[in-house]
Amino acid sequence: MVKAVAVLAGSDVKGTIFFSQEGDGPTTVTGSISGLKPGLHGFHVHALGDTTNGCMSTGPHFNPAGKEHGAPEDENRHAGDLGNVTAGEDGVANVNITDCQIPLTGPHSIIGRAVVVHADPDDLGKGGHELSKSTGNAGGRVACGIIGLQG
Repeated sequence: MVKAVAVLAGSDVKGTIFFSQEGDGPTTVTGSISGLKPGLHGFHVHALGDTTNGCMSTGPHFNPAGKEHGAPEDENRHAGDLGNVTAGEDGVANVNITDCQIPLTGPHSIIGRAVVVHADPDDLGKGGHELSKSTGNAGGRVACGIIGLQG
């Protein structure tokens, strides 16, 4: 079992996201994010574990296969496209995602990359906006954290 964690920080948004993977199986992503406006928020693994310029320096979505942006269940999607998390009226989003494209080991490991929460809903590449096929038009980056190994 490999485990990892990302501590999310933004000006108002905070959270802790846990990752676990058994062997070559899918990666389970769990945790909680607070300080969000109620509703849907894009939730992605970004390519770089660099927060020198806040969340802006985490680069684009993690996309080792060079595909278009899409929904987690789409064949044509970035590996880092994890869809949306939903914040309740209390501003808290509980995360529980299982995904096969974000391994914690091997050549496409997400260790050392970043997880980012966006201000707006991810349109899953289907919104018709010029940014739909690259970012899901999910708006600004309200919090991010670097994914690191956990003991």
